[in-house]
Amino acid sequence: MLFNESDQHLIDKAMSGSERAWVKLVRRHESRVYNYCLRLCGSSSDAMDLMQEVFLAVYRNLPSFRGQSQFITWLFRIAANKATDWLRSRHRVPTTGAEEIHPHHSVTDSSPQHEVQAMQGNAKILATLGQLPQEQRQVVELKFFQNFTFDEIANQIGVSPNTVKTRLYAALKKLKGHLEVQNVV
Repeated sequence: MLFNESDQHLIDKAMSGSERAWVKLVRRHESRVYNYCLRLCGSSSDAMDLMQEVFLAVYRNLPSFRGQSQFITWLFRIAANKATDWLRSRHRVPTTGAEEIHPHHSVTDSSPQHEVQAMQGNAKILATLGQLPQEQRQVVELKFFQNFTFDEIANQIGVSPNTVKTRLYAALKKLKGHLEVQNVV
């Protein structure tokens, strides 16, 4: 019988001292957190460092998780805060490490040509996202790459849902402008 343990079950076991439960919980969410960090940082090594900071903060704050939201929402609130702190402390603009993005789903066509096209597409996306202000880039990431609702994003980054919408629509307008310029040239 296959038993897929819920996040809450793994959290309870991890807080009781189960290292195995903690590792399962991390493995369940690490690719999403890594990809989030990568799109914000732009570098694989920075994304790995930031991801470790996120999971360390999650581990330290696990007893404060009350289950009032989904664990993934709470996790990404911590990730958003850590990413914001990281970007502010380093005054960085992400580089285009698009070749390092790891998709959540396996690609059915794994031909070399398809992989090159995917890497080129990722590079364009990252380069364009890198031109957005950090607040807008973060909202685009959470909405389109992580599929969170406006309310969940607002909860994660500590602003109102209307502010999230305003940032998203401003970002989309800028992205459209950047893409139109790229396609004309």
